[in-house]
Amino acid sequence: MRITAIAGGVGGARFIRGLRHHLDTTPGLEDSTVTVVANTGDDITLFGLRVCPDVDTLLYTLGGGVHEGQGWGRADETHRIQAELAAYGVQPQWFSLGDLDFGTHIARSQWLGLGLTPSEVTARLAERWGLPAHGMRLLPMSDQPVETHVVVDDGEGGQRAIHFQEWWVRHQAAVPAHRFVAAGLDRAAAAPGVLEAIREADVVLLPPSNPVVSIGIVLGVSGVRDALRGTNAPVVGVSPLISGQPVRGHADACLRAIGVESTAAAVAGLYEDFLDGWLVDPADGDTALPGAKVEVFDGPLLMSDVEAAGRIAGHALRLAGTVPG
Repeated sequence: MRITAIAGGVGGARFIRGLRHHLDTTPGLEDSTVTVVANTGDDITLFGLRVCPDVDTLLYTLGGGVHEGQGWGRADETHRIQAELAAYGVQPQWFSLGDLDFGTHIARSQWLGLGLTPSEVTARLAERWGLPAHGMRLLPMSDQPVETHVVVDDGEGGQRAIHFQEWWVRHQAAVPAHRFVAAGLDRAAAAPGVLEAIREADVVLLPPSNPVVSIGIVLGVSGVRDALRGTNAPVVGVSPLISGQPVRGHADACLRAIGVESTAAAVAGLYEDFLDGWLVDPADGDTALPGAKVEVFDGPLLMSDVEAAGRIAGHALRLAGTVPG
């Protein structure tokens, strides 16, 4: 089975790790391949290095090196480099990078400086983490840089734009957002292999990632939405909300900024032109959609561990088998 998933950071990474666990433990599915199209719209340059938070979270999680408690960053991490930068007064200090994490960003930045594309760099990083050996391929959504900014009040009666990461990490999305601006998205072409992975898939999955600033940004890349509408594969998504609340992160604040209700049905409405199936939590069992089949998971829609994520992913695959592409 050829599976393609469009993913953001922690939620997407945990879902796909669970998906791989389900495939590896289900007879007949062990040889399935998984292609992950990763959001790169929250990339940022820090300390002169290119940092790709969603790509790196996927690498570390799928490669077995993630800090499980945080859901991002490296396990057994130290922060001596960042502490030394702070001693020099180097800013910003609101975005914490660990010493092992710096190694990833240095390698990426060096290879980009030598002329490699983000796709080529991501392939090298994925090789280091053993993804190809486990039937997984990780693709950035585009080789063109895209950076998401958030328009907020400037405190003087006007507005200003700050990088998404500053809004998300430094302000914890507590500063009301007027709108999101994805700089460079209008010029971004799908990275090599992205459109083919969608068109040629047997199943396309939308993990419970942020629908606005993760999956929503990927959908804005030229050709991606058309490929989803045109694929013969069933497209099945997993709701990122339970009773209107995100399991993790600030998806509700993002939905509020674009004028969309924080409900499982409203999120599905963002995908209504291509969505075939939608998996929801029992608390949202009354969700009804005009163009997609809704199923209720048989327990809390929480990816508390690999096995729980695997059960959710397995249900999503079974749902895909009951709907037409």
